[in-house]
Amino acid sequence: MDAFYYTFLALRGIQAGKEYYVAMCPLKLIPRIFLYDEEELTPELRAQRTLNRARIPEISRYIIENPKSYTFSALTASIDGDIAFEPLENRGMNRNVGYLKIPMGARFLINDGQHRRAALEAALKAKPELGDETITVVFFIDTGLRRSQQMFADLNKHAVRPTKSLGILYDHREPLAELARNLAIAVPIFNGLTEMEKTTISNRSTKLFTLSSIYQANLSLLKKKKSDDISSVEKQIAIEFWNEVTKVMPRWQEAKERKVDTATLRKDYIHAHGLALHALGIVGADLVKRHPNEWKERLANLSAIDWSRSNAKLWEGRAMIGGRVSKAYNNLVLTVNVLKRTLDIPLLKEEERIECLWKKGELR
Repeated sequence: MDAFYYTFLALRGIQAGKEYYVAMCPLKLIPRIFLYDEEELTPELRAQRTLNRARIPEISRYIIENPKSYTFSALTASIDGDIAFEPLENRGMNRNVGYLKIPMGARFLINDGQHRRAALEAALKAKPELGDETITVVFFIDTGLRRSQQMFADLNKHAVRPTKSLGILYDHREPLAELARNLAIAVPIFNGLTEMEKTTISNRSTKLFTLSSIYQANLSLLKKKKSDDISSVEKQIAIEFWNEVTKVMPRWQEAKERKVDTATLRKDYIHAHGLALHALGIVGADLVKRHPNEWKERLANLSAIDWSRSNAKLWEGRAMIGGRVSKAYNNLVLTVNVLKRTLDIPLLKEEERIECLWKKGELR
């Protein structure tokens, strides 16, 4: 096979004193040249993590559903073989532009992007017409397993996922993300008090809510999936719901009017945390469904709840564990149960089950 070559128009560069190459590779070629055959090897003999196949359908679906707007970053790969680079010119700027010739018998090892590679293969089966599109591949010369393992460590060492709030802020494809951004402006209590980038709020912050907690609360309020469309009627329901909730949360209003600082509110009250916002969204969905014409009036009963964290008799073991607010699933459900009983809304079977276990002291 060394008599036959893959030929790529490529750029040549230097990193750490070694040559590397950047090329555009047709998508249909990716599954053919980048084979994954390390699953049976022990970790110390691999240069990659084991492929997590559960991630592939979601990535593949992203490509298939967004053929005109998907974006993929470059793959990084090592080549174990005798490559040749033929520059267009021997001097000047074009000396680093040329043709990269790789023997077809060479071994390609993906250092970064194995899940993208697998998702592309799956997407091409569903939409073969994507095959002529391209992806950037950065090629390094393979100098052995030790170097490949180090490359994997280096490429992932400083990788930091964006916060959920920032992802929602910049996501212009998902309707629920757009709704969260709109509500952060359209709902007075959210406007100016929403942390748009971080998923946690520091003690010094003047914010009260995070964009991610607003997103999660509306996901539950409207009972939607992430990719579902949001109608204008549903958007209006969300706006009206949070405005009505504000009316029964006088401390929220004081924070809006700068009569109390948000750090004090978070320190002293359960309703100043994302857990409460999420629970309100869950309860709101049932309330609006059961009482479409009088849910606003019924919501007023929430004003009877003592949300203070010092009310340990009510909140310890439900919204709090050892005095700290907990966002764990069981704590969310137990908080929802308090709100539902206040509003005279029947508990679901799962909510009843967790309530029963909590009362018996059997929750772990």
